[in-house]
Amino acid sequence: MPRPFAFTRRHALRALSAWFAPAALHATAAPGDASEGPAECVIPAKAGGGFALTCALARDALQAVRPARTPLAQRYLPGGIGAVAFDRIASGQLGGPGTLVAFSSGSLLNLAQGRFGPHPPSAVRWIATLGTDYGVVAVHRDSPYRRLQDLIAVLRQDPSRVVFGAGGTVGSQDWVKAALLVRAAGGAPKAMRFVSFEGGGDALGALQGKHVDAFPGDAAEALQAIAGGAAVRLLAVLSETRLGGALTGVPTAREQGVDIVWPTVRGVYLSANVPDAAVRAWTTAFAEATAAPGYAALRERHGLYPFALTGAALDDYVQARIKAYQALADELGLRRWKP
Repeated sequence: MPRPFAFTRRHALRALSAWFAPAALHATAAPGDASEGPAECVIPAKAGGGFALTCALARDALQAVRPARTPLAQRYLPGGIGAVAFDRIASGQLGGPGTLVAFSSGSLLNLAQGRFGPHPPSAVRWIATLGTDYGVVAVHRDSPYRRLQDLIAVLRQDPSRVVFGAGGTVGSQDWVKAALLVRAAGGAPKAMRFVSFEGGGDALGALQGKHVDAFPGDAAEALQAIAGGAAVRLLAVLSETRLGGALTGVPTAREQGVDIVWPTVRGVYLSANVPDAAVRAWTTAFAEATAAPGYAALRERHGLYPFALTGAALDDYVQARIKAYQALADELGLRRWKP
C-alpha cells in the first residue's frame, strides 16, 4: 500500500502546484553576480506569517549592504505550508539564480517526515539562515486561561476541551507544539482538537475571532499581530531562558513546569539546479548582510534572535535537525513517507 499512497501524494502536490502557481515566477539574474540582479523571494504561505517576515528581512538586509541593487521582490505561493514551493523548485518547474524561497524549522520537520513529496533535502541549495524565532502559546485576551498551567490543567482533564489553531496540518511544527503540550499534560496527541490554517496569519485571525482557543505558533508572528491591535495574550515562550525586547515579562514554559523548547530558525534556499557561481554569490551576499554592523537592530525589528549560518555549517545543521525531527516524529507516532 505505501507505493500507491506515495503516487497519490506526488500527483496531489503537482496538482496543487499548478493551481496555486502564478503564470510567471522566474526572476532574471544579471550577468555575473546573481545576487546583484533582479530577484525575488517566494513566500510559500499566505500573508501575515513567518515566511513573509523572512522574505521581508532578506530584502531589507540585502538592501542595507547593497543599496544600489534592485530590492528583492516578494511573491506569494501558498500550498501545503511550503510543500508546493519545494516541489516546484525540486522538480524544476520553478527556479533560477534569481529565485529564493523562505524556509523555517517547520520546513525541515516536514522534510523529515517526507511530507514535501518525493524529494530529499539535497533537492535544493540551503543558502542562509537569518535568525531564529521561538514558539509561543497564545490565547485571546479575554480567555479564561491566564497562565500556561491553566491550559495544562484543562488538557489534563480532557484534551478535546481545547481547540488549537495554527499553521499546517497533522505533523506540522505548530501541530507538534500542541502535541507536546498535550503530552506534557499526560494526554495522547491523537485526542486533541487541532484546526489547520495556511499560515500563522490566518490562525491568529481565528484566535482573534474566538474560533479557536489557543495558538501554538511563533513569537514574531504573534507580536506582529499584537502590534497591529490583535487582542492576544501570550501565556509562554518556548525558549531556554526568558527573552528580551517585546517578550520581556513573558515567562518560559520551563519556568511554569512544562519542559518544552522550540526554536524556529528562518532562512532561504535556492534551486539545486543553479550554477555553483550563483550559490556562492548568494551565500556571500547573505554572509555580508548578517555580519553588517546594523543587522542586529534590523533582525530585532523583525522579531528574530541571533542565528546566522551559511555554507557547509548550514548544510550540517539541516542534516542534524532532520535526523532529530525524524526521531521526534517517531516518538509522537507520526507517519513518515519515503521519497
